[in-house]
Amino acid sequence: MLEIKGFNPNTLLDWDGKIASIIFLPGCNFRCPYCHASALVKNAAGLPPVQLSEVDAYLEKNRAWIDGVVISGGEATWHNGLPALVDHFRGLALAVKLYTNGSRPAVLCDLVQSGRLAAVSMDLKGPLDDRYSRAAGTPVDLDAIRASIDIVMSSGIPYEFRTTVCPTILAHDDVVDAARAIEGAELFILQQFRPVDCLDPEFEKIKPYTEDELGRMAESVKGMVKKCIVQK
Repeated sequence: MLEIKGFNPNTLLDWDGKIASIIFLPGCNFRCPYCHASALVKNAAGLPPVQLSEVDAYLEKNRAWIDGVVISGGEATWHNGLPALVDHFRGLALAVKLYTNGSRPAVLCDLVQSGRLAAVSMDLKGPLDDRYSRAAGTPVDLDAIRASIDIVMSSGIPYEFRTTVCPTILAHDDVVDAARAIEGAELFILQQFRPVDCLDPEFEKIKPYTEDELGRMAESVKGMVKKCIVQK
């Protein structure tokens, strides 16, 4: 079974309308400079593991009000044991939501088509051009991202796309261009950049966009997606 490096017993933000527990898997193939989970990316080996038995014990004790488990990272699809971990939680009669950067569409497709997932959230780093790799901090296979977008939007399960809107990486027009890649999507979340524990420490000096600025971005893309919200 996979090594878990983080566990939040309950979250109201990561699965709309549900109370969920969220686990974090180590490592990521992207190097987004603004990432605030830098320890999971750079120093996963130095983080103490969370025992699966500890997670199971919490879930069993709170079964009456925990609706499901969110599996995040790092990048969860980078681990070959992910399907078995999903099956483990489904065996506890819990729904599973996956967070992914969409870089491994074959893994995502298998999880969706096998009916293992109850919901999926995909990070959309930016417009599908050279700006994408700049935001991801490494060269990105855009065909893989396009394939994952198609898988998510045709999945038949609740889904969302998330974009962290970091100044110096994405401006207003970049967000609009990114929305064009998911035209017709059910939900597009503009996530506030947090200058804390960034993968590139220089990004901790950057002032986030204001709520009004993010609100104007959300208004600009509402004709492209069915719903766009700002999340702190």
